[in-house]
Amino acid sequence: MTFTAEQAKAAFPDEVVTKAVTRLVRVPGLDKPVALITLDNGHDHTRPSTFGPQGLASLNAALDEAFAAEPTAIAVTGKPFIFAVGADLSGVEAVSDPALAREIAETGHTVFRRLTDSKIPTFAFVNGAVMGGGLELALSCHYRTLSENTAAISFPEVFLGLFPGWGGTQLLPNLIGPDAAVTVIIENALNQNKMLNVAKAAELGIVDEVLGSADFLEQSLAWLAKVVNGEVTVQRREIDRGEAWDNAIARARSIVDGKTHGASPGAAKAVELLELARNNDLDAGYAAETDALAELLLDDTLRAGLYSFNLVNKRAKRPAGAPDKSLARKVGKVGVVGAGLMASQLALLFVRRLKVPVVLTDVDQARIDKGVSYVHGEVDKLQAKLRISPDEANRLKALVSGSLDKAAFADADFVIEAVFEEMGVKQQVFGELESYVSPEAILATNTSSLSVSEMASKLQHPERVVGFHFFNPVAVLPLLEIVRGEKTDDASLATAFALGKQLKKSSVLVKDAPAFVVNRLLLRFLGEVLTAIDEGTPFDVADHALDPLGLPMSPLVLTQLVGPAIALHVGETLHAAFPDRFGVSENLKRFVDSGKTAVWQWDSSGQQTVDPEVAELWQQGDKPSTAEEVRERALSAIAEEIRIMLDEGVVAEAQDIDLCLILGAGWPFWLGGITPYLDRTGISTKVNGKPFLAPGLASVPA
Repeated sequence: MTFTAEQAKAAFPDEVVTKAVTRLVRVPGLDKPVALITLDNGHDHTRPSTFGPQGLASLNAALDEAFAAEPTAIAVTGKPFIFAVGADLSGVEAVSDPALAREIAETGHTVFRRLTDSKIPTFAFVNGAVMGGGLELALSCHYRTLSENTAAISFPEVFLGLFPGWGGTQLLPNLIGPDAAVTVIIENALNQNKMLNVAKAAELGIVDEVLGSADFLEQSLAWLAKVVNGEVTVQRREIDRGEAWDNAIARARSIVDGKTHGASPGAAKAVELLELARNNDLDAGYAAETDALAELLLDDTLRAGLYSFNLVNKRAKRPAGAPDKSLARKVGKVGVVGAGLMASQLALLFVRRLKVPVVLTDVDQARIDKGVSYVHGEVDKLQAKLRISPDEANRLKALVSGSLDKAAFADADFVIEAVFEEMGVKQQVFGELESYVSPEAILATNTSSLSVSEMASKLQHPERVVGFHFFNPVAVLPLLEIVRGEKTDDASLATAFALGKQLKKSSVLVKDAPAFVVNRLLLRFLGEVLTAIDEGTPFDVADHALDPLGLPMSPLVLTQLVGPAIALHVGETLHAAFPDRFGVSENLKRFVDSGKTAVWQWDSSGQQTVDPEVAELWQQGDKPSTAEEVRERALSAIAEEIRIMLDEGVVAEAQDIDLCLILGAGWPFWLGGITPYLDRTGISTKVNGKPFLAPGLASVPA
């Protein structure tokens, strides 16, 4: 079954159509021409080619034309730098009809399988980015070449809460083996959509030949001729369908259980389909993919993943409330106050992205030397990994320096402090800085919880102070909370947003409220978990109560990562501001005072137990809760806090809350941040009387 042109247009009227055009190409050494099909949506590489119903109909028509010509071979390639990157997700969001969902699932199989079942040799000339359905199209061909400069190769579906549904779960394990397929389809996807590079794709056997980019098409056609003429024989690896397959599926289940805790139907279905692929029966495998895809397309959990995709790829690029970018000032030099680990990470980021002079200061030369040395060492590591050239490494290191004298900031355009999290200390730092820097220089704070307005209140120019809150590790987490103080002017704010973009961070405008967004929400639910433990709930019951959400780590492990002392400090800040909602655990105070950093300890087999010393100092009551009660309590608290934050105008909309949790706390894409989950489970309505999101925004349209 395939769409007619009329049906396709009716299904996705706003589809950016990828047109497939067939032309016959003469290749030296071949008697008959090659039918070359080129995929092109009419846009440049910034808008990759995707497949909706009209795109699939166009490819089907191009295949009709190709087969009718009775060529020597059929080859598919893409527009410059792009092969194809999968299904048209914008159209999928609008699907609410079960018949249409099934037709989308079936059509991809039907069209792509024509290349697999062809008696004429079929080739994919993968000339650029290839993801999802584009990779499934390539796998559907008999042979594949790959351009050496291809930047993106992946199956991102499980990351989004889906699974490769146009043949990927059946074709890939039977080409490269089940364990490698588990890595590509499940493990990489659940590790923040990790991409394959060209070398790895070739090593795994996903492609048969890697060719230079300058004359990729010509080389691919020449290689095709050698394959057709028998000069080149492509070797396929032998697939172990016994114990190796068992082990691969066991590993897949372990990864999915560990990462999603049963909260992602798409990931669970991917495991089932990979197990089914053992039989290498495309009829049965494709039928199962179609059934599962048709069902999942009408599942709200998939819509949460698509909602996340839109937040990160659209909303994050146009931050709500950001001033006109034309107001931004140029930053030609950066100052960093402090030379500890956080400050050193910031210095490294600034010098790498901006390639301007960066100066660190601290209270003594030894600390400064240590900070500069850290940056130089990280640059050396980048060079050792061949990510930068020796010349660039030398240039970057030359741009980083340290000084005990804050006069070194006299010509800096942007100075950020990363000193001890105490208001008096930060006010003193800013007061000293103001006597050295120009009136236009921006003073930024990396505070995680303190008031930016109060920090600027004693300055002559409070209008140039802005919150610039990064998340740790700085190089990994892409969120930047940009905080507007009471007197921050548009030019300073615009400069902060422009700088965030140059640093390749996703910026969200946040009101100057205690702990801003991410830390405020994390501390609210951590507070409920700690209270439950204080009351007598066993540590393991309370800490794992939120596992059904599939969060990247449990509350107590998160506390260990960020540091209990920091969590306590932020908690005290929030308690001072909102004593009725944020308590301070006396047990946590004792825990921090004892110098302990972790509740849990693990033995050599990975068995988790409470540190006996922690158990001894933690004074528990006799009113334990069940995991369900802790979860209900924590989620209700989060739902209440989000509603209060929205009422206070901490961010523009609920979407910004979700964006912050996805990018700043690593919450899963397929969860949609948090508000779709709270809406889907009815907690939003129970606590606040209404859902956070409009119907259809992160759910199936009515």
